[in-house]
Amino acid sequence: MGRLNRDHVMSTLGYIDDLTVGEIIGMNATARELAEARAWAANDEPLMNMGKPLADARVVRLIEIIRDLEKNEERLTIQRPE
Repeated sequence: MGRLNRDHVMSTLGYIDDLTVGEIIGMNATARELAEARAWAANDEPLMNMGKPLADARVVRLIEIIRDLEKNEERLTIQRPE
């Protein structure tokens, strides 16, 4: 599977900053790895229950990036006045 480009990252993760997109692309991750990281970040319990092996180092780093993005989004939501 080919390497990621900006459009693929954005279609998978939504709008994110260019620095983060560059970091993800610079990792030479594949679309499959990004999709796997997205699944692990969303909910790791079902994957573990299915006996899925733990993610490799690159996928783990992608999971960290995705979870950081989600935390930042939550902080922004909390700080916005209604």
